[in-house]
Amino acid sequence: MSKSSDGEIVQFDNVGLRYGAEREVLSDISFTLYPGSFYFITGASGAGKTSLLRLLYLAQRPSRGMIRMFGDDAITLPRERLPNLRRRLGVVFQDFRLVPHLSAFDNVALPLRIAGAADKDLDKPVRDMLDWVGLAGRMDAAPAALSGGEQQRVAIARAVIGRPEILVADEPTGNVDPDMAIKLLRLFEALNRLGTTVLVATHDMHLLQKVPDSMIMRLDKGRMMDPTGALRYPPRRPAPGRRGAK
Repeated sequence: MSKSSDGEIVQFDNVGLRYGAEREVLSDISFTLYPGSFYFITGASGAGKTSLLRLLYLAQRPSRGMIRMFGDDAITLPRERLPNLRRRLGVVFQDFRLVPHLSAFDNVALPLRIAGAADKDLDKPVRDMLDWVGLAGRMDAAPAALSGGEQQRVAIARAVIGRPEILVADEPTGNVDPDMAIKLLRLFEALNRLGTTVLVATHDMHLLQKVPDSMIMRLDKGRMMDPTGALRYPPRRPAPGRRGAK
């Protein structure tokens, strides 16, 4: 896995977001993410979790405030540098967003192809990744032929094939049964142990007990109620100042 410095890799400072002339859906959001940590963002439906994640994976610009990622101001960063920044992020969407006419293999290979990898360099890493998520025997299947849990695992494999420094997952267990939810969570833990910062948005409070070293942030009506991570357990790799957001 690629590495960041020992300091923060993401910093939100008094961030606000509104759509059009409506009231803010996110207000005064401040928090810090550190390398190699595992975070949950919780909150009721409509609390702003998905909007916050859209800011985090650069699909949305804030209405106000500051966002720094990997040492750069993500808001004022020149457009031509955004693709390189986005390649350091992996995203698992709630609705999977697999390309329906592509096989599981080709869906996972897609980020590498976009990045310019030659076809001859795709076979081993894609096969290894599908094997890692338990789908070695399903690589030729189209999304429509896969179960919900299988589609979610393809989406995870696609998100991490480029070895991102941060993995963002939006309600990744919302469309699968409880047993599959635990299996998916174990994949995130394995990735985290390799050095990737993992951030999972969920309203399933039972999941929070399944990752003992995780830090938990809570959104309520667009405001961050626990911006320090609300450490329920000691973090796996504590860093100086990690308990407080800057």
